[in-house]
Amino acid sequence: MAWHDERVHKMCDFANEKIPHKKFLHPIVRAIILHFWLAYDHPFTDGNGRVARALFYWSMSRAGHWLSEYVSISSVIYRGPSRYGRAFLYTETDDNDLTYFILYHLHVLDQATKKLHAYIQRKSARVQELTERLHGLEGLNHRQRELIVHALRHPQQEYTIESHRTSHNVVYQTARRDLLDLYEHGYLRKLKRSKEFIFKPDPMLEQKLAGRR
Repeated sequence: MAWHDERVHKMCDFANEKIPHKKFLHPIVRAIILHFWLAYDHPFTDGNGRVARALFYWSMSRAGHWLSEYVSISSVIYRGPSRYGRAFLYTETDDNDLTYFILYHLHVLDQATKKLHAYIQRKSARVQELTERLHGLEGLNHRQRELIVHALRHPQQEYTIESHRTSHNVVYQTARRDLLDLYEHGYLRKLKRSKEFIFKPDPMLEQKLAGRR
């Protein structure tokens, strides 16, 4: 147990850059080493793999690589678990040369990043398609169309009558009617927070727009 405690303390110092290095260590390489370190030491009874991946993401985010939070390395690792195991084995059997694991992890990161880019491209194309379809829909004014386009791009966004009124420089009643109409069409959800109504994009907004002619 004392050995584990000492290793964990050293790992924390390394993670927080408290251990001096003669040469520059790239933040991505540091994050990969932390992943290996925790998974190799196995300080917990269960969940070491999950914690190792979480530590990798934390280190990446700490270094300013926030986009890594949206990159799923797990999906790539799970598709080829034997390669993950071999990366550990080669490192362990070659005097703990981390080159094997670092190269493997960089490959995983590259594949996961490509998957993210492909998803973003598909999503952007889908939003563009639905945006064009909106122009052909009857019963919606230009303010409502703009809000729906914004909602497609920001599905977690919240709208209020006041925010809609301010954005389009209209009177309160007009803004209220716009949002209630979108709610009645099923494009927005409505909930009450304190004394104010909050409108959020319906989780099925894309499907509803795709099915409407």
